[in-house]
Amino acid sequence: MVIVIDPQIAGISGDMLLSALVDLGANKNKIISGIKIAEKFLPHSIISSIDFKKVKKSGVESTTLFLKINEDVHERKGIELRKAVIDCADKVKLSQRGKNFAIACIDTLINSESKIHGISTTSVHFHEASSIDTLIDIIGVTIAIEDLGFFDEKVVCMPICVGSGHVTFSHGIMSNPASAVLEILKNSELMIKGSSDGDELTTPTGASILVNFATSFSESYPLMKIKSVGYGAGQKDFDNFSNVLKIVQGINSIHSHDTVKILETNVDDVSGEIIGNLINKIMKQGAKDISVYPGITKKGRPTNLISVICTETLMDKILDTLILETGTLGIRIFTSERFIVPRKIKTITMNLDGKSFSIRYKIFNLHQKTGFKIEFDDLIHISKSLNKPLRQVESLIRTEIQNRDT
Repeated sequence: MVIVIDPQIAGISGDMLLSALVDLGANKNKIISGIKIAEKFLPHSIISSIDFKKVKKSGVESTTLFLKINEDVHERKGIELRKAVIDCADKVKLSQRGKNFAIACIDTLINSESKIHGISTTSVHFHEASSIDTLIDIIGVTIAIEDLGFFDEKVVCMPICVGSGHVTFSHGIMSNPASAVLEILKNSELMIKGSSDGDELTTPTGASILVNFATSFSESYPLMKIKSVGYGAGQKDFDNFSNVLKIVQGINSIHSHDTVKILETNVDDVSGEIIGNLINKIMKQGAKDISVYPGITKKGRPTNLISVICTETLMDKILDTLILETGTLGIRIFTSERFIVPRKIKTITMNLDGKSFSIRYKIFNLHQKTGFKIEFDDLIHISKSLNKPLRQVESLIRTEIQNRDT
């Protein structure tokens, strides 16, 4: 199963994510009961009424959280909210995994404020996030995820729309996205995008929950069969788009599937030694693969086409390396989908010529056909240690693996 969170147009907030999960089928009565417990752990905050109802946002029927609270509080310590999350998680009887998730969400929020203001986490004070809303969003989403069984699923997040313009908060006016949102998303694999709507579309609480919930990022929907779709409406209304977060639940292809970047450049004045060094350097930076193809270009000039496969997050670093190491003045960039045959990595221990070696190999099974490939670095190590030809070592190990796996 795969879960796709789609905040490309309307961004994300805690209540939008919670509402989308309810729309997808999470037990709203269980969530409401858990949320009502929350007010016991935050003094001066009373939940007057709470419900999830169907609304239409620019013609899109979706679920939204109707919440009325009475509060006489303008700021709270981060550690106070953290304790409330822990106490509420215990009272609601969340699983240990759910409790850890809820704590991670509030810690992400606290750590972002600590970093921005240059103070310890114990000194952090919340203003906008001091409301019981924050506790409701984190506990409510955690209950919903557990109820749907999504902690065990692959969760893919698409580009997050943060809006544009400016935001007004306790420290004054700041350009959007707010510093807290930037800090929360800074070291994650998730990507953001702006828009011309002139409003805040992604909140710190929404971002905090998202970075702990999503397991991967993709620019496009993965290959899947759609099972269900949930629509969570935000509180604001916009003229030119539906303020709705989509969550799509689907069934994966039999193959693993991801999106990669392909970087290509032609070089005609670079020596083989430089290219050899480039290959090693780029692979150490985390590229998935690099290939060099000889060819002929204009005016009969010999050339080498360098092609690198990498992730979106590593692209900028590898672009810099390609330019600095080769002197190229242009690099073509493509986005490509990959199908990956499911595989497992196994390790065996073998005694060869009185020496013990640990040997890794990848094994795959597709359409009732099984195959395996021995880790090349291990083959080289054993070949050097025994002073035997690589082909002989591979043959011995291959025979041993076949005997053990049959």
